[in-house]
Amino acid sequence: MSASALLRVEDLRVEFPLARGVLRAVDGASFSVEAGQALGVVGESGSGKTMALRALLGLLPRNARLAGGSIEIDGIQVVGAGESALRRLRGRTAAMVFQEPMTALNPVMRVGDQIAETPRRRLGRSKAQAYDRALELMRLVGIPDPARRARAYPHELSGGLRQRVMIAIALAGDPRVILCDEPTTALDVTIQDQILKLLSGLREELGVALVFVSHDLAVIAQTCQKVAVMYGGMVVETGAVADVFREPRHPYTLSLLRSVPDYEQIRDRLSTIPGAPPDLVHPPAGCPFHPRCPFVQEDCKSGEFPLRSLGTDRATACIHPDACEADVAREPVIANA
Repeated sequence: MSASALLRVEDLRVEFPLARGVLRAVDGASFSVEAGQALGVVGESGSGKTMALRALLGLLPRNARLAGGSIEIDGIQVVGAGESALRRLRGRTAAMVFQEPMTALNPVMRVGDQIAETPRRRLGRSKAQAYDRALELMRLVGIPDPARRARAYPHELSGGLRQRVMIAIALAGDPRVILCDEPTTALDVTIQDQILKLLSGLREELGVALVFVSHDLAVIAQTCQKVAVMYGGMVVETGAVADVFREPRHPYTLSLLRSVPDYEQIRDRLSTIPGAPPDLVHPPAGCPFHPRCPFVQEDCKSGEFPLRSLGTDRATACIHPDACEADVAREPVIANA
């Protein structure tokens, strides 16, 4: 893991105590991202992506607990930090863009005032200065006629404009890291493309780091340089997006890529992953993917499976990565993921 990383997560564990046992929503996840870089976190629903992201800013649900690990953001240790320290961190060092702006925005507060709140309360600017900064941010994120739009309430704006407002709020404290929790899921593909290009442009222009959670591999391919693949609460593969998507070295990553439609190769049926994700209260012994894995061997069914380096900033939790390599050699994975 890079010593120069702006965000460094090691062995992160998030648990939910339940009547039938402890649900391990995140079970030893590790990843990092540097300034000006975008990291995509992918996996099926329930793989732990969103819980890992929320843990970074201490925004876990009340019934969740941070059970272990280390989170450093710009040299600040989040694990063990008090609420006052987390409040100073949120918005200024790191900020989040949520999935559904209609529920994240205050419905009875004008959007300009919501954007101006961080410059006023966190950066100590006057009311007039904060509002001017809000208008400047609205222009930066591509909201037309910001002086008029700033007086609107969230329900008076389109979904795309509401998401741009959310991005403006995230930028209001000049953060070094922006966490994006599937921010384009509820948008049509045209608006989604605009938002993704906006985020990429801001990353390049401002030098911020992005952590982008999504289940959409095409979105990650368009937006990110690095990827962390999660399954059963664990990170099972990491590396450069181009390398991982072209030459996956974990059967779960390969299965995800095989399940994406390939418009250059028409098939009668889409590939699917048999079975269901693991029960996170009573996960299977050994590799959590082994009950669904097409290459499973006897030694996959017991022991621990941490990430193992493949060199050149790549790692996999699979102990038989050559099986994926051979499968890709027979039939290359899709090129348009």
